[in-house]
Amino acid sequence: MESVIGLVMTGGGARGAYQAGVLKRVGEIQRIEASGNPFPLIGGASAGAVNGAALAAGCDEFGPATRILAEMWAALKPSDVFHCDFVSQAQNSLTWILDLSFGGIAGGGHARSLLDATPLRHFLGRNLDCDRIQANIKRGNLYGLAISATNFNSGKSYLFIQGVKGHPTWQRARLVTVSTKITVDHICASAAIPMIFEPVQLKIPRGSAFFGDGCVRLQQPLSPVIRLGAEKVFAIGVRCGNKERLEVSANETRPSVAQIMGVLFNVMFLDHLATDIEHLDRLNHLLESGHIVQPGVEEGEKIRPLRTFVITPSVNLSDLAGQHQKDMPAMIRYFVSSLGRDSASCSDLMSYLLFTSKYTRDLIEIGYHDADERIEEIEEFLYASGDQSTVERDSGDIAPTAAKTGMKPPANLSANVPRNPDRFV
Repeated sequence: MESVIGLVMTGGGARGAYQAGVLKRVGEIQRIEASGNPFPLIGGASAGAVNGAALAAGCDEFGPATRILAEMWAALKPSDVFHCDFVSQAQNSLTWILDLSFGGIAGGGHARSLLDATPLRHFLGRNLDCDRIQANIKRGNLYGLAISATNFNSGKSYLFIQGVKGHPTWQRARLVTVSTKITVDHICASAAIPMIFEPVQLKIPRGSAFFGDGCVRLQQPLSPVIRLGAEKVFAIGVRCGNKERLEVSANETRPSVAQIMGVLFNVMFLDHLATDIEHLDRLNHLLESGHIVQPGVEEGEKIRPLRTFVITPSVNLSDLAGQHQKDMPAMIRYFVSSLGRDSASCSDLMSYLLFTSKYTRDLIEIGYHDADERIEEIEEFLYASGDQSTVERDSGDIAPTAAKTGMKPPANLSANVPRNPDRFV
């Protein structure tokens, strides 16, 4: 590679399986076998933090790591992410009822989330060996991993970075960077969808605080890898850019709670990446046209053109989620449906919570197919030299087919095998 490439993956709950499908196809590029990890810089938030940490831990064998990441998503069950049984959901619901009904008299604040995501921490603890991140940094396979999380105590966005000694750090009015060893707790904090999952307590330089989803305040998702030194950026989004339902119905009904939550999650998870790409595209154009002049600016602060490649789903994932709602456990399906009047009004919200193997396998196949359709572009972007700053667009109107990935659910996904691993990382 002629320049340092940063990989950026934003959030989206269960939609993160699409990213795994794209990475699986990228991992099959023959040149990667000889050249090694093509992404020395990795930035992730929410589900992207899970995928980013998995790659950082397994990047010494990039191809096998992407294959097993896809297998992990394909084998995922809702019970691996949150409690689905009647007792747990009844206890949680009762806590909300008591807080909303009698909290003003007896004291409230006992309800912390709509779902109990304790199983997710155990699942990641079994399947991720975060010690391998530092091992890969020492071996030169990785420059740095940056994971975003939102401090719910201060309202600031935190960027937790594990990288080569002396890597850049920076501070902004609403952003704090912390050099630290990435752990499963950091990943769980970044993936804690607001209101759905409980915030996670993390140690910070001055005590500790409670953190939630990294996408809440991460308005420039490309910024972390760019400031760490990326000269090109490969971004995987989870929104179908040109197939959104833009038509307005003649009989608009009052939106349900599920619809409102779906819209809020779309803004949080999906819009920031597209906006950041558009902003970068404009800056590239202004630099190329000579409209931005930077005399006397220190080298480290100069704006520089950046080439980007963006790949996003070729189908509307909310529509796909609507077809799979019946696969959710009955208690969770009943709970979510109580927030909306019908399955259509819950489809956006469900697209983030459908941690079922049928849904995630479909997402993997779509991601794999979308990347396969553009594999020559991807390989050229990763390995060709040049000064091009063209922003590569999304997957367009490509219709997905059932790509045959040949995946099998793994028996055990933890471990430390350098070649052809049976387990994850």
